[in-house]
Amino acid sequence: MDFRLTNRAIDPAALLGGLGDWGAGACVTFEGRVRNQNAGRSVKALDYEVYAPLAEREGEKIVGEAREKFQIIAALCVHRTGGVALGDIAVWVAVAAPHRAAAFDACRYIIDETKARLPIWKKEHYADGTAEWVNCAAGGPKEGGGPGQEMK
Repeated sequence: MDFRLTNRAIDPAALLGGLGDWGAGACVTFEGRVRNQNAGRSVKALDYEVYAPLAEREGEKIVGEAREKFQIIAALCVHRTGGVALGDIAVWVAVAAPHRAAAFDACRYIIDETKARLPIWKKEHYADGTAEWVNCAAGGPKEGGGPGQEMK
């Protein structure tokens, strides 16, 4: 499986072991971490809600597309679900390829498509005690609310 959802902390060192190949001259990784601010507001934590069957299917499709578009050997994308604290890794992508250009391009493709296409909703908890659902792809407030609510 090249795409995974997890409600546990992401351990990049443990995951990298699965990407080893003597033909890989490059390995590119991306760590999306929870930061302490967004759109001028102080953030203290996040919650991710996911429609898992569709997210897993679409995540696998995205990694498969990267394999077809770029000359890569292996790729893996892992996305957190549930509560995530400041500084934690929320999403992690790794790509192994014979050459660095393909590894960089595929890694960027996977994270960009993951954020744009997966049914993952993010709720930001702010320092002032309020919380708001945010559109993961756009990074701004999500019209229509959170999971299960119609988007406008």
